Amino acid sequence: MMIRTQNIRKSYGALQVLKGIDLAVAKAEVVSIVGPSGAGKTTLLQILGTLGKLDSGQIEIDGVPVHTLGEKQMARFRNRKIGFVFQFHHLLPEFTALENVMIPAFIAGLDRSSAGQKAEELLELLGLSHRLTHKPAELSGGEQQRVAIARALVNDPAVLLADEPSGNLDTKNREELHRLFFELRDRLGLTIVIVTHDEQLAGMSDRKIEMIDGLIVP
Repeated sequence: MMIRTQNIRKSYGALQVLKGIDLAVAKAEVVSIVGPSGAGKTTLLQILGTLGKLDSGQIEIDGVPVHTLGEKQMARFRNRKIGFVFQFHHLLPEFTALENVMIPAFIAGLDRSSAGQKAEELLELLGLSHRLTHKPAELSGGEQQRVAIARALVNDPAVLLADEPSGNLDTKNREELHRLFFELRDRLGLTIVIVTHDEQLAGMSDRKIEMIDGLIVP
């Protein structure tokens, strides 16, 4: 299994958000997590991505028990093994598409030439070779989201985590993005976990997991 969790629990004060989550996701599987607002979907995704701390339980990603890692080890693991795509692209407005994609590679220690080559290859793969020098404000919403996906992939992660990735897009761009996730899985062997309210995307996934009130519906 690429991802395995056991009895993950998370509370914020008196509010129990996750009440014992057991989850297993295979390598190169595309899994969608659905459910009403407040079900705990985004909290679970943040914990899977090591952006949030669990209160108790265990989480293993690509054979590494990440719940045992220290802060620096966890940050290094996150940078190299996990890619993130969000509803809002979080691109840095002062940098070009190419530079935005290069930033995680710099953090991982790649030199400028190698980072630039990798970023350019990914943007070309995503159909943006003609937009390398454009800044986010000069790109459409769909193009910005593809830049964000290239940025998430630049360090060859094992896992891609997406939180409402198509929530801000029009119908045409949403459908293109949905197809893109499966093309990337087939081409790169990515394991992808997507939190979504989009029934079309959820229906395309290899497996749909429903959460209600902090638990996975059996």
